Amino acid sequence: MEAVKPSAVTPSKSKWVWVRALSKVLHLEAAAAGIVPDDGAVDHKVKLKETEEWNDFQTTKRLSQKFDRLHDEELERRVAVEALIAKIFATVSAIKAGYAQLQHSQSPYDAEGIQAADQLIIYDFKKLSELKQCFLKKQYDDPSPEHAMLLADIQEQKSLSKRFEIMGRKLESQLRFQESEIIFLQEKLDESDKQNRLLEKRLNQSGQLLVLDNLHRSSLSPSHFITVHRQAVKSIRSFVRQMIDEMRSADWDIDTAASSIEQGVVYGKAYDKCFAFESFICREMFNPFHHPYFSLLGNSVAEGKKHPQVFFERFMELKSMKVKEYLAMKPKSTFAKFCRTKYLQAVHPKMESSFFGNLSIKEMVSSYQFPTDTSFFILFAEMAKQIWLLHCLAFAFEPEASIFQIPKGCRFSKVYMESVAEEAFHLSNIAPQPEPRVAFTVVPGFRIGKTVIQCQVYLSPIGNKVTC
Repeated sequence: MEAVKPSAVTPSKSKWVWVRALSKVLHLEAAAAGIVPDDGAVDHKVKLKETEEWNDFQTTKRLSQKFDRLHDEELERRVAVEALIAKIFATVSAIKAGYAQLQHSQSPYDAEGIQAADQLIIYDFKKLSELKQCFLKKQYDDPSPEHAMLLADIQEQKSLSKRFEIMGRKLESQLRFQESEIIFLQEKLDESDKQNRLLEKRLNQSGQLLVLDNLHRSSLSPSHFITVHRQAVKSIRSFVRQMIDEMRSADWDIDTAASSIEQGVVYGKAYDKCFAFESFICREMFNPFHHPYFSLLGNSVAEGKKHPQVFFERFMELKSMKVKEYLAMKPKSTFAKFCRTKYLQAVHPKMESSFFGNLSIKEMVSSYQFPTDTSFFILFAEMAKQIWLLHCLAFAFEPEASIFQIPKGCRFSKVYMESVAEEAFHLSNIAPQPEPRVAFTVVPGFRIGKTVIQCQVYLSPIGNKVTC
């Protein structure tokens, strides 16, 4: 066996140099990276780092606990403030309820209620003052603020309910008072209506226009004519009502009868059809109003009979008498002729026959025998009297009063017209018209000098061309 050479086992000198250089380089890098090659130094460094981390954790924990305590204290303070504010609002609501009770107890007067409400208000004001001091001094020492807030809310709701209850009692009291006042006013209205009916009955029975007593022709004015005109219109409507009642009793078709008088008219209400009958009666009774004595004496009337003073004397004579007495006393007078002529014109034989089953009234009137024991003829005679008085008074003026009526289709004018039914042209199922139109004249109008007594017309949304 060959002997091992020393150079094969032991490294050469140059190789050791290289190893020491490499080791030195590694030590430098380790030092730069903070690595201590010494084992004891490394352990010390690790322990120091763990101690610092533990200290940081403890500090963070203490800060978190302190923040939580501060947060809880702020939350408790806020809840306590909200509880105090809830108490304040509940107390204010209680004061309002106390004032409502105080006001309610004053009318009608309730001494015990007033005293109790006053004591309650004083107690609530003292409580409100205490709450104010607590708020200013920041004394939020309520042991259970949530419970206090709930109680305050319950108290506020109770006070609110009490206020509504008092308001309800007050409204009930006002309602009872209004109902009693309505009953009282209704009784007064019924009494007034009763008195008016008695006066109207006396006026119709006596035939006297009391406001025209002691009248002289020299003192005539349009106001006197207006008074007689109103009475005439009232008597016309009384007779028309009686005539329509007789038609209903005789099973007449009111709609057909109204359409035969005024054709193509749209009525706002079913009741408005009565104006067609009133228009018919007025046409018959006022024609020819503008001729002296309604042309009953012919065209050759003596000048003396046409003098205004003569008409005024006839007016005063008939005004002061009952119509039954006058017809019985002067059955062949000019007024009696007027009454006979107009009855035969206005009341058709078929109408009278359907009303009464015979023509006895017409036969008696034709022979100047006036049946003053029947209500139908008495209403007609009273109407005829008022129209005759209006005619005589019209010719007592110098110049005499003139009559006029409005043609169908004319525009409405408040100067010369008065609508008997204002809502006649406001119909829901008909397109609104730009202007109301005259469907027919109900009661003619009059002129006395510069004074105009409006013509009473019925307005309807008719599609006729404008004629005036």
